[in-house]
Amino acid sequence: MGCFQSKPAGKPLPPDADAALPPDDPADPEAANGADGAGADGDEKDGAKRAVPVFREFGLAELRAATKGFSADLIVSESGEKAPNVVYRGRLDGGRLIAVKRFSRLSWPDPQQFLAEAAGVGKVRHKRLVNLIGCCAEGDERLLVAEYMPNDTLSKHLFHWDKQPLPWEMRLRVAHYIAQALDHCNAENRKIYHDLNAYRVLFDEEGDPRLSSFGLMKNSRDGKSYSTNLAYTPPEFLRTGRVIAESVIYSYGTVLLDLLSGKHIPPSHALDLIRGKNILLLMDSSLEGQYANEDASKLVDLASKCLQFEARDRPNIKYLLSSVGPLQKQKEVASHVLMGITKTASVLPTILSPLGKACAGMDLTAVHDILLKTGYKDDEGAENELSFQEWTQQVQEMLNTKKFGDIAFRDKDFKTAIDYYSKLVGMMSVPSATVFARRSFSYLMNGQSELALRDAMQAQVCMPEWPTAFYLQALALSKLGMETDAQDMLNDGATFEAKKQNSWRG
Repeated sequence: MGCFQSKPAGKPLPPDADAALPPDDPADPEAANGADGAGADGDEKDGAKRAVPVFREFGLAELRAATKGFSADLIVSESGEKAPNVVYRGRLDGGRLIAVKRFSRLSWPDPQQFLAEAAGVGKVRHKRLVNLIGCCAEGDERLLVAEYMPNDTLSKHLFHWDKQPLPWEMRLRVAHYIAQALDHCNAENRKIYHDLNAYRVLFDEEGDPRLSSFGLMKNSRDGKSYSTNLAYTPPEFLRTGRVIAESVIYSYGTVLLDLLSGKHIPPSHALDLIRGKNILLLMDSSLEGQYANEDASKLVDLASKCLQFEARDRPNIKYLLSSVGPLQKQKEVASHVLMGITKTASVLPTILSPLGKACAGMDLTAVHDILLKTGYKDDEGAENELSFQEWTQQVQEMLNTKKFGDIAFRDKDFKTAIDYYSKLVGMMSVPSATVFARRSFSYLMNGQSELALRDAMQAQVCMPEWPTAFYLQALALSKLGMETDAQDMLNDGATFEAKKQNSWRG
């Protein structure tokens, strides 16, 4: 009923790219975007995904416009134009900020190979990752599109800070969150992360550290996986030119050294200090009085284990998690508070439809009334689809299921509505955005905000520019305490609302 099942926009992606879409099993709350990405306590819902756009292929013209013709003024790579693969800040038509990585020409000669690799990385989504939301391969251009992180890199906060050095508690949080990101990548069978370093860790709008998804991509056809100084490269890579899972652990150890020292110290020099029990010489002097010696010793010991010459002697990722997690003492304090970052105040869009206003104001009664009055008129071709089908018992059963679901929804029997709509989703050959929207609201009224968010996203997959899908996502995100993401969804919904109004006038 009015839903195409491939991608929201752009050219078709390779067949396996479909897995980048939200999964089809609505009963799996871990698959929903229910994570509290802004929370300081990383022990809850770590596998959940954040509210990010569906992965898609962008057109070159769209990304060229978003970056103002790849303007040098919008380069955010810390090495500027000298970086081998430059990263730009961009803004899409809907107002969403993005990061665009532009690979050097001929890095990926085969466009299909690039698209397949990008689609694979696009599947790996997590609140501790800077998630990949799209790619582009036109002509000689090879571009990756990711969420934009407004609060700089770990490198900037450790080595080039302006107002205050990164506090000890925040350094522990970085170590823990990055271990969580690597653990999730490992679970998704993405065990190789290329060139893990302080430049790959970025801070989101809440001040939470996240690991760039760019490091999950193969670098290029030349096979180089380490762009940093050879002094920081895993020994096995120097010997064989190959990266293995244990190489990631070694690189994590170098990041721990950065966190401990506030400097980029070669591992060999750091290990000499550790063996000589000169730990104080290793520690960042600006951290004096912020940590217990026992905690610092534990982190130094972990770094030493990660930097073992033989790959087999290094710990696994689960060991990293169990080691750094207990060291955190201020889990309840938000990251932006620890870092002294002022959050940007949210501003409601100036133009909102009645449904948008109801969702922004959390007026659930009004939302229900509007969804009832709207009915199925927004589903493209929904009323005509069955007239061309053979009137079989199966079709009649589907119509009855829809009817009973709609009656339950009207009567605010939301648990029954969920049951009938879930059965209907399994019966329809082409899903309906309205059914997902109604089930989303029913989940919300049933106290299942994660599944409500999931269904609102499914409605967006069906109709990529349907304002209702964005507004319902905003409502679910607000229920989950993710106000920044909710604001983004309201803005996107308002943008598409205005676009629809303009098309009617035209």
